[in-house]
Amino acid sequence: MKKIFLFLAMIGVIMTGCEDELTIFPEDSLSVPTFYKTEVDFEQAVNGAYVPLRGIYNQSMAYLSEMHSDNTYYARNTAFGATEQQEDVADFAIPTDQGITTNNHVTNLYVTMFEIIARANQILATIDEAEFDSGPKNNIKGQALFLRSFSYFKLVQFFGSVPLHLVPVLSREDAALPLASTEELYAQIIEDAQTAIPLLPPKSQQDPGRVTSGAARTLLGNIYMVRQQWAEAEAQFRAVVNSNEYSLMPNYADAFSGNSDNKNNMESVFEVQYKEGPEGLNGSFLYNFLPRPITAEEVGLITQTSNPQPLNGEGNNIPTPDIIAAYEEGDLREDASIQYITLSESFWRDGVYPIIKKYVEPHSLHGNHGMNWPVYRYSEVLLFLAEALEEQGKSGEAVTYLNQVRTRAGLGAATGDLGEAIFNERRVELAFENKRWLDLVRTGRAIDVITAYGNRIKANPNDYYYPIGAEPRSNAFTNISLTFGLPASESSLNPNF
Repeated sequence: MKKIFLFLAMIGVIMTGCEDELTIFPEDSLSVPTFYKTEVDFEQAVNGAYVPLRGIYNQSMAYLSEMHSDNTYYARNTAFGATEQQEDVADFAIPTDQGITTNNHVTNLYVTMFEIIARANQILATIDEAEFDSGPKNNIKGQALFLRSFSYFKLVQFFGSVPLHLVPVLSREDAALPLASTEELYAQIIEDAQTAIPLLPPKSQQDPGRVTSGAARTLLGNIYMVRQQWAEAEAQFRAVVNSNEYSLMPNYADAFSGNSDNKNNMESVFEVQYKEGPEGLNGSFLYNFLPRPITAEEVGLITQTSNPQPLNGEGNNIPTPDIIAAYEEGDLREDASIQYITLSESFWRDGVYPIIKKYVEPHSLHGNHGMNWPVYRYSEVLLFLAEALEEQGKSGEAVTYLNQVRTRAGLGAATGDLGEAIFNERRVELAFENKRWLDLVRTGRAIDVITAYGNRIKANPNDYYYPIGAEPRSNAFTNISLTFGLPASESSLNPNF
């Protein structure tokens, strides 16, 4: 028996020494050596890199971007137990210890972005060796670079510092990289976006839903805006405008996707794709944004589904009195963005709540809809361009682009300080599209604005959907920070956190 073990051990040594020659992967199973070979393989791979966007934009991104601002809040349901994960986000009360947090929405964001990065890295590590036409190859490579740049951009915006993975992770040791500096991260983010632009086709030549050269330029311009590189940002946004690939929808309400139509329209620069039905490609974010408790009949009035269900728990992402007051008299966007519903079982006032109307579209089945989520719209390109010009003292040009957006909204020319006018215009034009918190941070207003907002809530809780007698928790607005703590679950795997 000892001889048999010795013989097997010797065979193992020989096999290890000749690994390249003797390792055989089954041709009928998926693995890196057998899968990443053909154009179809890489099309499937890049499709897979988009997939995590559906999950994160369906819930956590809206909480961390919009409900973590003064645009939306949660609607307190005193008959239901606490849902602290969402409340902590809305209340700027996320427990954080030495830069680490257990909040599951923060974890979702971190894990999702790295899931996209990992899939993009696998594509980028193998595509140059594959043999198929350069046109499709460049397109796929450009999409992977965009998705990696976009994901790291979100990570650095929300966390400040994260590990920088540029190749596939093959071991636990490979996964435990140190935190990269903000400058290291931005250098790679910019390089990826710049490289993606010439590889990607324009919108008119790209398959609907996939990123384009215009989307990559918009991303790069956004990055430059955060870094206050105004001239560089101007160049990117001018290129998007001059491409003639985009224009404003005449009616603001039509800028947003229907349940099954109007997707990737002429105003859409990039949107997350959803599809109603049984394939698992659907969204349900509309339901996450409704106040509670709400009866099945009341849900049905909003969704027009054949099988409406009652909803309990906390209502999230409810428009605040602050955002409602931000709309000017006569602004057509208010009625297109906010509607009012009545809840018969509500504990708050007369049960009349504002909800986000942008995403209210009729669909067939409860919890299953197909509206796309707008990530970048052409109106934002115009407002970014106006801001970049104004920051360089080119006010005359800036006003032209600002007024294009205001004219569609039924408004005249802006008055007063131009910089403030552009900032305020972004708030109402892009309301409930996950822009507000990041705008507050990049313009240096976050601490002051949120502190004042928190004081208003604590002084007048009934104005912010608390029933009479209910008050904000004692820890509300005690952790107003510009970035989130890193996930505790990841810190247990990486000693560098």
